[in-house]
Amino acid sequence: MKIGLFIPCFMNELYPEASMATYKLLEKLNFDVQYPTNQTCCGQPMANSGCAKDVKSLAVNFVTNFKKYDYIVAPSGSCVTMVKEHYAEFFEDDVNYNKVKTSIYEITEFLHDIIKPENLDFSNISFPHKVGLHNSCHGHRALGLGSPSELNIPYNSKLENVLSRVPDITLVELNRRDECCGFGGTFCVTEDAVSTAMGKDRIQDHIDSNVEVITGADMSCLMHLQGLINRENKKLEVLHIAQILLGKDN
Repeated sequence: MKIGLFIPCFMNELYPEASMATYKLLEKLNFDVQYPTNQTCCGQPMANSGCAKDVKSLAVNFVTNFKKYDYIVAPSGSCVTMVKEHYAEFFEDDVNYNKVKTSIYEITEFLHDIIKPENLDFSNISFPHKVGLHNSCHGHRALGLGSPSELNIPYNSKLENVLSRVPDITLVELNRRDECCGFGGTFCVTEDAVSTAMGKDRIQDHIDSNVEVITGADMSCLMHLQGLINRENKKLEVLHIAQILLGKDN
């Protein structure tokens, strides 16, 4: 089984540790993991800015690079959503895109839905910390990584189901567990005051819940929170979920 590893452009530049953790985690599960070197940005920043026509060349390049793989796995729920939900207009029922669309997964989604939690063995690591989970909007609502509170249905989280397999971890229940952090791509630029206020509220919920480490499936949201944490010298660590699952120091 061949897996094409898709690393979002900003993670490639700013968060190599989280990117490598994703690769090593898949390799640890004995998959044939390949990184197509011609991959580029998925086009999400352009789409968020209303420049939809500029996305087409990136979408075509993405499908060209990843169509040969059995699965495509990425450490970003929002970028996976971009490929699954916003490329169709450029392909007109193209067989290659249809294959890509149905075979791309966020890393935790892949572990939960394809590998299955009961088949995951994290016995060789330990994470003795209180962890607060940030459910990013794209992952939580678009990919179904969790049950949105506004639906008033029993809560379930694929991220929590996977994290609960890690020895010694303490998953802390937040007061508002699926509230937006305020990142929103270009939203944090055009509405910076609102975005900042939302991020601070999100961080405060973790602090009030005595969280030591914030994690999640979208490094973009975690980047936003980490920036606010660093500016105010808060005693909170931020880690991508793949870093915890691999073992922080591996």
